[in-house]
Amino acid sequence: MSFQSINPATGQLIKEFPLQSDAEVFAALETADRRYREDWRLRSVAERAAIVARAAAILRAKRDEYVAYPTLEMGKVTRFGYLEIDLVADILDYYAKHGERLLAAQALPGEPGATLLSEPIGVILAIEPWNFPYYQLVRVAAPQLIAGNVVMLKHAENVPQCALAFARLFEEAGAPAGVYTNLFCSVDQIGRLIEDFRVRGVALTGSERAGVSVGERAGRNLKKVILELGGSDPAIIMPGASLDHAVEQVVMGRTFNSGQGCVNIKRVIVIGKARGERMLAALKEKFAAIPVGDPTDPATLLGPLASERALQGLLKQIDDAIAAGARLVQGGKRVARPGFFLEPTILTDIAPANPLYIQEAFGPVLSFYVVETEEEALRLANATPYGLGAYVFDADVENARRVASHIDAGMVYINSCFADSPGLPFGGVKNSGFGRELSEIGMGEFLNRKLIRVSQPG
Repeated sequence: MSFQSINPATGQLIKEFPLQSDAEVFAALETADRRYREDWRLRSVAERAAIVARAAAILRAKRDEYVAYPTLEMGKVTRFGYLEIDLVADILDYYAKHGERLLAAQALPGEPGATLLSEPIGVILAIEPWNFPYYQLVRVAAPQLIAGNVVMLKHAENVPQCALAFARLFEEAGAPAGVYTNLFCSVDQIGRLIEDFRVRGVALTGSERAGVSVGERAGRNLKKVILELGGSDPAIIMPGASLDHAVEQVVMGRTFNSGQGCVNIKRVIVIGKARGERMLAALKEKFAAIPVGDPTDPATLLGPLASERALQGLLKQIDDAIAAGARLVQGGKRVARPGFFLEPTILTDIAPANPLYIQEAFGPVLSFYVVETEEEALRLANATPYGLGAYVFDADVENARRVASHIDAGMVYINSCFADSPGLPFGGVKNSGFGRELSEIGMGEFLNRKLIRVSQPG
C-alpha cells in the first residue's frame, strides 16, 4: 500500500509515496507531544496567531501553485479550486484575528469568584478525506493550532501532494517541527495512534463505516472524538419559491465539486405536482447542457470523479435504483473519454423500498421527488439515517425558518446552496456524526474548560 497521485482526468499514475514505518510514525508523535508540552501550549495566543496569519498570507500569494494540486490529484475544476483556497485563507485569518477573544477567560454570571479558562489538551489526530483537500484540513488545524493544541494529520491516500503542500504552508509560516505533522500511514497505524495516551483527541471526516471504527476505538480509550460522516441532504422547494432561482441553486448545489461534497444538495423535494413537472423539465435541460471535461478548461463546470472506484460505485447505485423502479430522467452513463467522468444524472420515481431512497450518492446524481403537502415534504426530508445539511427555498423567509426548524439536520440553508463562513459551525446529527468544526464551537471541541473557583480565606 502507498499514497498515490492519479490524475482523474486521464487515469494516469503520476507519483507514489511510500508509507512511513512504525518507527517514523511514533517518532513523529513523540516530537509532537514534546513540542506541545514544552513549547507550543506555553506561547501566547498572539504568537501562535502570527504564524497562522502568515500561513494565510503565503497561501494567498501562492494561489496558482496550491490550486494545481487538487486539480491534478482529485480532478477539482480549477476555477472552483480558487474558491476553496480563498475560503481556507479566510478561515486561517478568522482564527488568527479572533483567537484571543475566543479563548479569553469567562466569568460565570451569578457565581462570584468563578471563572472558566480555555486551555489546550494536547495532540489532536485528524483523519481527513480528499474531496476538499485543503478545506477539510483547515477546519481542524486553524482553530486547534490557535488554541495551543498540536495537530497530526493523516490525509486521504489519493491526495498526497495536497497533504504535503498544506504541511509546507505551516513550515514556511514559521511553525516549528511537531506543531503540524503530515502522516503517510496505514489504517492499522492510525488505530495504534488513537490508542496512544499522548493523542488526546480525534477528528474524522469520512464514511459512516470509518466513523463507527474510529469512534469505537476512541471511546474505548477515553478520547474526545468529532465525526463528520456525510449526508443525504434534502432541498425542499416550497409553493412560494421562485422556481428559476431554485433551479439555478440546485444545479450548482448538486454538481459543484463534481457532486462530491458532504453538504451538496442530494435530494430535491418539490411541493405541488404542476410545479414539480416544471422544475424537473428545467433541471433536465440544465443538466444536459452542463459542460463536462478537462478541469483546467475555464469552460468546464463538471470535472471527473476522484477515482475509478468512485465512478463504478455511482454507476452501480444508478443501475440498482433503476432496477428497483426508479426512472432515469437524464444522464446515467460514463462519459466516453479518458478519465473518471459521469454524465450529470437525474433519477425520479424513487419509492421507499428503493435503495437510493436512503443512500447518499456521492457524485453528480440528483434524486427528484414531488409531494403534495408540506407535511409530506418534511417526512421525506427526514426519512434518512443522515442529518448533515438541508435546504429550504421560499419567498417567505419566516415561513422557511419555520419549516427549517422541523428538519433533522445540523445545518439548514435558506434560499442558497452555499453560505459557508469561518464563523459558522459545521456538523450534523443522526448518522452524520456529532461535534462541530469552525466557529467558536469548533475551537471549543478540543479545549479543557477549566473551572477556577475562588473563595475568600477565613
